[in-house]
Amino acid sequence: MHAVLLYALPVFGLCMLAEWAWGRWRGRDGYGLADTLGSLSQGLLSQAVAVVTPLFQTGLYASVHARLALLPGTLWHGAFGIVASVVMYDFCDYWLHRTSHESALFWAAHAVHHQSEHFNLSTALRQESLYSVMGAPFFLPMALLGVPTAQYALAGLVVLFYQFWIHTEHIGRLGWLDRVFSTPSNHRVHHAVNPGYLDRNYGAVLVVWDRLFGSFAEETEPCVYGTVKPLASWNPLAAVGQFYGELWRRARATPRLADKLRVLVKSPGWLPPDVAPQDPPIQARLAQPRFNPPAPRRARLAAVALFALTAAGCGAWLWRADDLGALANLAAAGLLTAGLWATGALLSRPA
Repeated sequence: MHAVLLYALPVFGLCMLAEWAWGRWRGRDGYGLADTLGSLSQGLLSQAVAVVTPLFQTGLYASVHARLALLPGTLWHGAFGIVASVVMYDFCDYWLHRTSHESALFWAAHAVHHQSEHFNLSTALRQESLYSVMGAPFFLPMALLGVPTAQYALAGLVVLFYQFWIHTEHIGRLGWLDRVFSTPSNHRVHHAVNPGYLDRNYGAVLVVWDRLFGSFAEETEPCVYGTVKPLASWNPLAAVGQFYGELWRRARATPRLADKLRVLVKSPGWLPPDVAPQDPPIQARLAQPRFNPPAPRRARLAAVALFALTAAGCGAWLWRADDLGALANLAAAGLLTAGLWATGALLSRPA
């Protein structure tokens, strides 16, 4: 899987470059240097976590499939079987995605993907590090139905790659496609913090799940992107840990054990009765300017150079990761994390 992603990266890069150039030409540049590097950093971190947690990527699925599959794998051969497995994966992903917005502990893992206050193709690569680890059980029904592990992995790649193109502001409404598929218009709604848009349009490929289960909203007003409580940092580790820290503070602030547990399982916005709200009123959040503190030109150039070096090293590591031992992969993941943290630190230097 790592090799497939590495082959896809040049295509992603060219698409981002084309989107940036188109936006500049049309006077609608939706990119910011620090934000883009932050999103790409999260994508690299997610790959590092995938390498060091193979059990939660395909290992758990393969184990359940080998022991508990109810139907023969041959049932899923051919074009029909592949399409069916993609639809099944998309259905399971809908419920994982919805749970990740409706349960605080799952939201803590998923929030990384929503932290960008821009919406462009680089946002698609802002993948969550712990999302696949926590979400692995949601796909086990496919194993029980006999979908082979390799086909499960292929379906996951199809769903992942499909979502790349829908992260853009440069494609408008698409008629009947908006009623069936997840499209840029539908997905802009999903990334917005506008009151009517929050927690809507979870479908990765098909938006029909949202229409069936009451979570659909049409795009009717300009979107304001990000999270209700903005990240306001270029530190990639702060991005991963932001909402976990918030849950820790909420749990410590209430003396009742039952409320400490409710903090984890109830909605991300739920607070114990004795904990005062800290998030700004939603109207104030909608009027808030994007986080974009200026950094010195030299620091920005150094950040670009360091990120390029770190990304190249990450690519070389991912190419050989399957042949390395666990300790070597952990060390490589640590070096990658350090390089990305240093990149964020350079972008955070005051002008």
